[in-house]
Amino acid sequence: FWLLPFLVSSLAAAQSVMQDAALLSYLDQRFLSLEKRLEKCNGDVLEYVDEFRDFSKEVLSRLAGLGVGEATLRSDVENLLARVNRAQRDLDYLGSATDPSACLDVHEELVKQQLLEEAEERKRLKLMLNASCDYVLAGIRSLKVVKKTGGQHGSWMKDPGKKHTKIYLLSGSVNNAILEFANIMPFMENNHTLKARRVPLPWPWQGTGHVIYQGFLFYHRHGSLNEIVKFNIQRRSVADQALLPGAGRIPAYQLSPQTKIDLAVDEQGLWALHAEPETGGNLVVTKINHATMALEHSWDTPCSSRDAEAAFMACSTLYVVYNSPSGGSSRIQCVYDVLDALNAPINPGLHFPKRQGGHSTVHYNPKEKQLFAWGDGSQIIYKLHTEQK
Repeated sequence: FWLLPFLVSSLAAAQSVMQDAALLSYLDQRFLSLEKRLEKCNGDVLEYVDEFRDFSKEVLSRLAGLGVGEATLRSDVENLLARVNRAQRDLDYLGSATDPSACLDVHEELVKQQLLEEAEERKRLKLMLNASCDYVLAGIRSLKVVKKTGGQHGSWMKDPGKKHTKIYLLSGSVNNAILEFANIMPFMENNHTLKARRVPLPWPWQGTGHVIYQGFLFYHRHGSLNEIVKFNIQRRSVADQALLPGAGRIPAYQLSPQTKIDLAVDEQGLWALHAEPETGGNLVVTKINHATMALEHSWDTPCSSRDAEAAFMACSTLYVVYNSPSGGSSRIQCVYDVLDALNAPINPGLHFPKRQGGHSTVHYNPKEKQLFAWGDGSQIIYKLHTEQK
């Protein structure tokens, strides 16, 4: 019996050793499993590295051939564009060959809507212009050469917005001073420059398209593309400035290339005339609010600047004066009514009487219903014959 405790202790120790051996065996198996998984992971990584290396080589190869691919793509696009254009021509042909009456019902509402919009726009323009004049120019009756002074280019005028009878002389296509005369008498005298008040300008003008209205001189500033200056003659100061978009790139008139912007005055106030390359050289008419210098509306006209020497506005209607490049009889060959109320032909064929030679300027005076023109250094007045629209 004294051995019994020893045997029990030995059995417990053996059992503990067996448990430790089982634990060691289990741990060994786990380590082996982890080693196998690490080996597999390492193999996968090496495989991915090889695939990425191959992919990089392929990308570099494609980048090297990108120039050739770009040329091929451009050729494909050009071929596709040619096919699209051909298809468009075919569609246009089919559209023209189709019976137009089949589309009448479809477009009837659109046409009505367009007519309503045009009527509303015409009504708005009439309200804006306060269109009270109802006559059209029917002829140029006579002329009077008031004086011959100055060079080939220049302009002279009265202020139709004032009650005074002052005469203003602006000599040359580039200058920085105007001459003001009390009336026509001192202007006609031989020593007329001694009787004039000289008004200097802050910047010189360009061309001969300036006008005087309501005590202000409006002119195209020399050296600028399309800047219009509003100058207070009495105070000798600049009152305002404005830019005329699209103007100044080509002459308003082919035979008067010094004038890029031609300003005009009629019963409705201040206008600007110019030509644009986008219109094929045709004249563009813009209504300007003389008080605020805001551009109120513009019209693209069918009147060409080719062989034109001058133009003027009268009763919301544009009259363009043409001549030959070698000189001859001036004539009005294009008329455009901005309110589209004129039933006269586009080419009325109105000739300036008893005179050969060109004009540097032709400006309408709505107060006296006369034209003030500058032709070959002479200051001329033309009387007009009008009739009801």
